[in-house]
Amino acid sequence: MSKIDFYNVKMDILNTEETLNLFEGFLESDTPKSVFFINAHCFNIAQKNDEYRKVINEADLLLNDGIGIKMGTAMLGKKVKENMNGTDFIPVALGFAAEKNKNVYFLGAGKGVAETAKEKIEKKIENLKIVGVHDGYFDNAEESKIIDEINSKKVDMLIVGMGVPKQELWVAKNIGRFETVKICIAGGAILDFMAERFKRAPVFMQKAGLEWLFRLSNEPKRLFKRYAAGIPVFFYYAAKLKGKS
Repeated sequence: MSKIDFYNVKMDILNTEETLNLFEGFLESDTPKSVFFINAHCFNIAQKNDEYRKVINEADLLLNDGIGIKMGTAMLGKKVKENMNGTDFIPVALGFAAEKNKNVYFLGAGKGVAETAKEKIEKKIENLKIVGVHDGYFDNAEESKIIDEINSKKVDMLIVGMGVPKQELWVAKNIGRFETVKICIAGGAILDFMAERFKRAPVFMQKAGLEWLFRLSNEPKRLFKRYAAGIPVFFYYAAKLKGKS
């Protein structure tokens, strides 16, 4: 088993190769599998939102994302194997889907973003079959049409990018309605990144675990609460929960 108790969250300790090996089995499963990511911001939300914490604890895979989770794991005397952030991992997962000749669908982000993401990523990954896209803003009537489209196009891998906790709650609510989806990945701003609306940090900052600082410097108003204020809150929760264990 790859899951560990990360304070009050069940997290998987895996690397990319191990995760893709699990995906091989997921493709043969009779039921769709949910794949989520947890970073310090997600952990903070989980301490306030019981429904979200329940959903991520029931995920088939909950992958570690970022330096905060790495440090929080070390506080428990354990180690992560790799930074499994969605921005890096999801394109690899799409390459896996292309190799297996599987159908992919993009759901999320603002108007036109998923379309742009599709155009750009198809140029980078040979034989990738993105059979449909839709933005993340829709009502209940549209939701049913989207799910019908996902089923009719025999989607194997669904990428959902609606932000935390909306995307995880949406997946948990609707996963039972999918007829052909085998792997459902919630990836936050992944469609914006693939559409190149957001810049990645320089490689040296990524390797040093400082991509959060790069993003904060580029979007200080939007991300101040998440990073500058959120990181101390994360370590407060970690210390508090460790004391109870």
